[in-house]
Amino acid sequence: MSVVVVLPERAPSDRFPVLVTLHGRGETLKGPERGARGWVDDYRLTRAVERLKEPPLTADDLERFVSRERLSVLNRALADAPYGGLVVVCPYMPDVLNRDEPFSRAPPLARFLVDTLLPKVYAETPAVGTPAATGIDGVSLGGRGALAVGLERPQAFGAISTLQAAVDAENATEIAARSRRALEQNPKLLLRFVTSTDDYYLPALKSVDRALSAAGVRHELLIADGPHDYAFNRGPGAYEMLLFHDRVLRGRDPV
Repeated sequence: MSVVVVLPERAPSDRFPVLVTLHGRGETLKGPERGARGWVDDYRLTRAVERLKEPPLTADDLERFVSRERLSVLNRALADAPYGGLVVVCPYMPDVLNRDEPFSRAPPLARFLVDTLLPKVYAETPAVGTPAATGIDGVSLGGRGALAVGLERPQAFGAISTLQAAVDAENATEIAARSRRALEQNPKLLLRFVTSTDDYYLPALKSVDRALSAAGVRHELLIADGPHDYAFNRGPGAYEMLLFHDRVLRGRDPV
């Protein structure tokens, strides 16, 4: 396994929330060394970090996949509470969840991320180092992985979020049941799904949204603008992900 860790600029005493974020299947096929750099090299994560530190954001920052209303919401949030920074942990995501349901093969990945990687991150980076200040996220296959790992080990995280998660409508009932059990174990856990207008997983994610609502599971579904490709990852995906976790892992309301 290869892991890339992106650290914020900091003073010696500063401590930051931790975000574990998983890449998509395209990077899985590139192998561990290149795949682990997916968020940095292919999705331009560090560009989004720099722009969040110097608002206001523009439509060009989000690859023009953003409405005027949503852009105003994001900029108001940044004016209210400046972006504070995250320790962003980008592990290689092996193709272990490419089956009809996302959960049966999740435990080994969860053991690596929660039992091996997070303790190392907490010990060797300026991390707050608590579950409440730790989030997990990912895009497409990585969103499937983030959801599976987060619901497998809900007490390890303060927030589980996904970007265009590669789930099937047939998974909706199981996702709702697991989400309900996860919130019973960790009542403060936040659960969020981000999709987009031209995401081919949008119908499935709407099915998940309906199943969660029917089961009484507290969650959020955000439908952003954009397609299911790298332009979304570099635009709404990166900015929505970073701003969400920067806020909620510090105890603020999401936007």
